[in-house]
Amino acid sequence: MATDASPKYRAADFHHPDIPDISVSHDGLRFWQYMIAGSIAGSVEHMAMFPVDTLKTRMQAFGGSCPPQSIGVRQSLGSILKLEGPAGLYRGIGAMGLGAGPAHAVYFSVYELCKQFFSRGNPNNSMAHAVSGVFATVASDAVFTPMDMVKQRLQLNSSPYKGVGDCVKRVLMEEGAGAFYASYRTTVIMNAPFTAVYFTTYEAAKRALMEVSPESVSDERLVVHATAGAAAGALAAAVTTPLDVVKTQLQCQGVCGCYRFSSGSIGNVIKTIVKKDGYHGLMRGWIPRMLFHAPAAAISWSTYEACKNFFQQLHGN
Repeated sequence: MATDASPKYRAADFHHPDIPDISVSHDGLRFWQYMIAGSIAGSVEHMAMFPVDTLKTRMQAFGGSCPPQSIGVRQSLGSILKLEGPAGLYRGIGAMGLGAGPAHAVYFSVYELCKQFFSRGNPNNSMAHAVSGVFATVASDAVFTPMDMVKQRLQLNSSPYKGVGDCVKRVLMEEGAGAFYASYRTTVIMNAPFTAVYFTTYEAAKRALMEVSPESVSDERLVVHATAGAAAGALAAAVTTPLDVVKTQLQCQGVCGCYRFSSGSIGNVIKTIVKKDGYHGLMRGWIPRMLFHAPAAAISWSTYEACKNFFQQLHGN
């Protein structure tokens, strides 16, 4: 039993008709337990899928100031393994570790609180899921964006930075603190529709799977969350790839030969990418992006729900 596949709401869950009680939510868990569950889920997800994320970053940042050239997943992977070895796939994982936990703690806890508030007792309200997802991603992006920028710069081929600390120090000295949030607006604009599609698809797929298998209603098995999460992640990733390319280009501009844009506006970046690489340049890395988000979403949700179930069993005992 987890997020909201069955109506588990109780009158005691609401201390006021309009204001959710942040100490205990609709699944009977406390606010800090959602944060811990989300932090663990996010860390496991990103650490497990980090090599695929490195491939995506290399493909999207490739050729900023170089001639347009098509580079595939196999070619990119082969190049990294040949020139850098397996360790090349894990450059920047320290930044991911520092950012993923706190960001996902905020992500899942805000989602649960907003979902409780907006659904108003209806656990199958798809609009509430979408709106809650948007609020969650805006909050979590504010936490994650600086470390995401550091991560992507470390992932680049021949990255000039020695590590997380060196990257943070040099960016502060050379570009200022604003560089850490250069892509925040793009990230939010990308992740708002991503999350709306993601959560709406996730909840709908989960309900559909549980209708096919009614015996799982009282005991939501991990396979339900994993399958629904994978479908949601793949669809949302495909839809938002162009904005993800813009985000990567903004975060990596001026590093390792990547093009430096005259303006950080989304329109200017898109125009520049299309001019240099054509419209197909906006879809760079869509395959590894989908390969990342489908299993990552499955890992994240199954881990998250397992953690919630653990806390619920503690309450039961």
